[in-house]
Amino acid sequence: MLQNNRELKGKIDLLWDKFWSGGISNPLTAIEQITYLLFMKRLDELDLKRQSDAEWTDEKYTSKFEGVWVPPEHRTKLSGRESATELVEILAHDRHQYGVDKRTLRWSEFKRMQAEEMLQHVQGKVFPFLKDLNGAESNFTHHMRNAVFIIPKPALLVEAVKTIDDIFEVMERDSRENGQAFQDIQGDVYEMLLSEIATAGKNGQFRTPRHIIKLMADLVQPQLGHKIADPACGSGGFLLGAYQYIVTQLAINAGTNNLTPDEDGFVRTSVAATLTEKAQAILASSLWGYDIDATMVRLGLMNLMMHGIDEPHIDYKDTLSKSYTEESEYDIVLANPPFTGSIDKGDINENLQLGTTKTELLFVENIFRLLKKGGTACVIVPQGVLFGSGGAFKTLRQLLVERCDLKAVITMPSGVFKPYAGVSTAILLFTKVWGSKDKVTQPATEKVWFYEMAADGYSLDDRRSKQEGNGDLQDIIVQFHNRDSCSTAADTDTDRTTKCFMVPRTEIASEKNNYDLSHSRYKTNVFEDVHYDAPGVILERLIQAEVGEVDEMELARVQSGIVRELLELKGMLG
Repeated sequence: MLQNNRELKGKIDLLWDKFWSGGISNPLTAIEQITYLLFMKRLDELDLKRQSDAEWTDEKYTSKFEGVWVPPEHRTKLSGRESATELVEILAHDRHQYGVDKRTLRWSEFKRMQAEEMLQHVQGKVFPFLKDLNGAESNFTHHMRNAVFIIPKPALLVEAVKTIDDIFEVMERDSRENGQAFQDIQGDVYEMLLSEIATAGKNGQFRTPRHIIKLMADLVQPQLGHKIADPACGSGGFLLGAYQYIVTQLAINAGTNNLTPDEDGFVRTSVAATLTEKAQAILASSLWGYDIDATMVRLGLMNLMMHGIDEPHIDYKDTLSKSYTEESEYDIVLANPPFTGSIDKGDINENLQLGTTKTELLFVENIFRLLKKGGTACVIVPQGVLFGSGGAFKTLRQLLVERCDLKAVITMPSGVFKPYAGVSTAILLFTKVWGSKDKVTQPATEKVWFYEMAADGYSLDDRRSKQEGNGDLQDIIVQFHNRDSCSTAADTDTDRTTKCFMVPRTEIASEKNNYDLSHSRYKTNVFEDVHYDAPGVILERLIQAEVGEVDEMELARVQSGIVRELLELKGMLG
């Protein structure tokens, strides 16, 4: 992943240092301001590419930077009773008096301005234009209403613009050389900035590593037409992961056959893959995200828009609260909800029945509620959810086993989320079979596939440097999709000494196991017989290592030190 590109990391470090020294020291404020600039840059690039593609295919495309833009505050308020002639005259007057040539709002245009002029132009025209990009009634404009551009110094803006140009150049080269055709640009910068600050991970504000998102997408295999959600979406990484997977499958189905695996072993292609207008419209309307942090909502909206989704469905909502009423809406839910402890009991949606305030449990129950019957979720949880002894823990696990087809429990090593957090986590993959009010006539799960991930292709320390190979990532995908063909009917003969195996529901639900879902509960440990030398022989060897070959009389004269103590131990053994 790009986090291992030293040149890019150096550029990100430089950008962060510039904002810090320029007076913007709050991490999320800096990230948001940087995202605005990334958005300006990416919007220009995407528009130019669409123009070029339209010319190549001889299709019509209207550039976002074509014509004249009138700032909202200078638009004449209309009563709705104007005649067509009056309306034309009013619009013509506004454009003539207050209109801004949209071409000057392009990144490639304003970056050539002098420092003072550039700052005034970006503050007074470019940023207001971005906020108004999708029209006054759009979701994007609504969430951008309170956004402010607060880069205070001309020199800081000039340096930031130059550094961002350099970052995109490095990313393009990385894409060509390492097969990373699809880049989560804003997400990568966001993650790398967070890794620079001590408060990374506070309140759950950290991003799921891209290779884990790709793993989860390959497990779920979302399809065009599926309605996909993330109820705690942050910067939109899971939604982009689903989008990327679907785009890749459409490209393969259309005959693209020269795709090579990326550095994590996944086959992916970019948004540049040929999509029909209908497919693009279906895909854009398929992705839904919610978050309780207004800054993250803006970041998520811009992130998806930077990848060609013009009207993202990302909104400010607390999906655990009483005000969130959606139920049985989604075919796929991909999520890594925050593990922030407890929330106020009075705020919890009455439809959530676990009787707990622990968010890691409530989110999983809520995800179950959001799924349509037959819908599938792939969710990251702290490993404590698998074996916690409290009543709510057991009730949730029972729900997953009896009302859902719990397909897989994949435990991950604690280093996967470093440097943000060292918590051990697991991936739960389940399909909803019985609704929360249905009478369960037959438990939905027959058997559960367990896998113990030992490595994810990166070092498990704070550095998270790329290792040779892909760890267990590709093995997990192959083994999961072949799990039925390699297991017996009763699953009593599966080899539980290996890292993956099947366990029947009857064993999990037994009185002995009480719906425990921890891998170690069912794994058979293999103990090897190890032969050790007799203690006297070991002591003799230690003494020789200290003093070499000497006779007994000389040894007897040793009065103190470790040799004396070893001799005394030897004497005790007789």
